[in-house]
Amino acid sequence: MDVSSKEFKNIVDAKTAELCPADLTVASIREIVHLVMAIEKETGVEFIRMEMGIPGLPPSPLGVEAEIKALREGVASKYPPIDGIPSLKSAAARFVKSFLDIDVSPADIAPTVGAMQAAFAVFLTARRADPAKNRVLFLDPGFPVQKRQAAVLGAESVSLDVHDHRGKKLRPALERIFAEGGISVLVYSTPNNPSWICYSEEELKTIGTLASEHGAVVVEDLAYFCMDFRHDYSKPGEPPYPPTVAKWTDDYVLLFSASKIFSYAGQRIGFMALSDSLSKRTGPGLREWFMSETFGHALVFGALYGLTAGTSHSAQAALAAMLDAASDGEFDFLAPLREYAERAKAMKKIFLDKGFELVYAYDADEPVGDGFYFTFSYPGMSGDELMRGLLRHGVSAISLAITGSARSDGMRACVSLVHPGRFDELERRLESFAKDVGRTRNA
Repeated sequence: MDVSSKEFKNIVDAKTAELCPADLTVASIREIVHLVMAIEKETGVEFIRMEMGIPGLPPSPLGVEAEIKALREGVASKYPPIDGIPSLKSAAARFVKSFLDIDVSPADIAPTVGAMQAAFAVFLTARRADPAKNRVLFLDPGFPVQKRQAAVLGAESVSLDVHDHRGKKLRPALERIFAEGGISVLVYSTPNNPSWICYSEEELKTIGTLASEHGAVVVEDLAYFCMDFRHDYSKPGEPPYPPTVAKWTDDYVLLFSASKIFSYAGQRIGFMALSDSLSKRTGPGLREWFMSETFGHALVFGALYGLTAGTSHSAQAALAAMLDAASDGEFDFLAPLREYAERAKAMKKIFLDKGFELVYAYDADEPVGDGFYFTFSYPGMSGDELMRGLLRHGVSAISLAITGSARSDGMRACVSLVHPGRFDELERRLESFAKDVGRTRNA
């Protein structure tokens, strides 16, 4: 079926009405995935898919071989330790030191089913640690599912879109929110999903010092660790290092995931690294809810135990091997990932040439870097209109509205599944979209 045909557009409209909310900007990532798959199945048209952050590169062979070896050695019949196998704990601590220049004890490392589970476990533990603190502060835009996690736990989500609060403007904005009280956790990602901004040393100092003053746990989501390709972070044990809040507070949790940096998403493996201070922190609710006196023990042997009772044994072996090889300088994990920056640069140009605009175009005072995501809008169109219009031309992305962004007219594009071989098709479909918009406006 021709993507430009009236029949295709009618099917898109019908499926959208059947499977999605009336306002498309509130549709979740997975709802858009489900919709696009249904349209592709009925029409045979392959979409330009930018809605979900799936790695577009092969998994690291190091991980695959290490996992196969572990399985052949019989680990599939053995429950792994909830706090992680020793080789992973030591490899993760080395990795944090090698690429962040932060000292973390292997005892304060725990494997998780991706960074998503780690965030949920931290929210749960912090929420229960102090009954007076029931609010989670999100520096937005951010990963939509984390707000869903907070809601499931009965926590109140507080959002600050940092677009207009970068640099020195961040402190007064955060002070106003902290002054209201009740903040248990402050969470953000850097590089940021979806805007791809990266927080500066000055901003992280502000975040860390204010969080410490108010007793909040800082969750630094590093799912896209070292993927700010404006800087070379590829050499272990050598500066420059990515800026981190761990330099500025003793109450942090760093979240790492193998999904993007090692293209190992299918095995759902990551780890979290706690500061020693946070691990030993006490809270009035920990004993009641977790039968534990300290945050670290409650987090691992209370929250993680209650969620999954551990993480895949063989996947831990794979992650340990990749982390060790990276720290040894034998595995440049960033080299293949630079492909994403090249795709983003090319795709941004295509969008801009067809009349689109970048929403988060600047990272403080400089152009935002090229990487896994970028954000866009179309002049004069609402977010719902833009999503529907693109779907009718075989292009899918998600709304910025679900990320906590104040720019509900914008969308997030993930570049990972758009192979360069499809750039010409992307250009044709966006050109067709722009012509349709022009005809409608001139009618």
